[in-house]
Amino acid sequence: MLADLLLVFHFLIAGFIVLGLILVWIGALAGWSWIRNRWFRYLHLAAIAFVATEALIGATCPLTLWEDLLRGGARPETFIGRWVYRLLYYNAPEWVFTSLYAAWTAATLLTLRFVPPRRTTA
Repeated sequence: MLADLLLVFHFLIAGFIVLGLILVWIGALAGWSWIRNRWFRYLHLAAIAFVATEALIGATCPLTLWEDLLRGGARPETFIGRWVYRLLYYNAPEWVFTSLYAAWTAATLLTLRFVPPRRTTA
């Protein structure tokens, strides 16, 4: 049960990283003001930068390690756990993921430059 909750949390973070940037692009075109929230934007950058750094140095994600420890190396047995696992984990060479994470980080940085967050007024 705890491993499934951790898996769902991990999935939500991945969704935040992927959908967050896409929503910023859509929101920039649609004029959504919330996409310029500094907390949202910098938290998003920190999340993808952390993932990319992990991949570049060859470290395993702590959430993956904790989930594996809780499961004892077994795969999820619950319905939700199995589906979230299938959506989150793919079988591909590490360089593919590292390249994708680095590219998403670069896209996030470029988006910060071209669609900057709001400046706070003093």
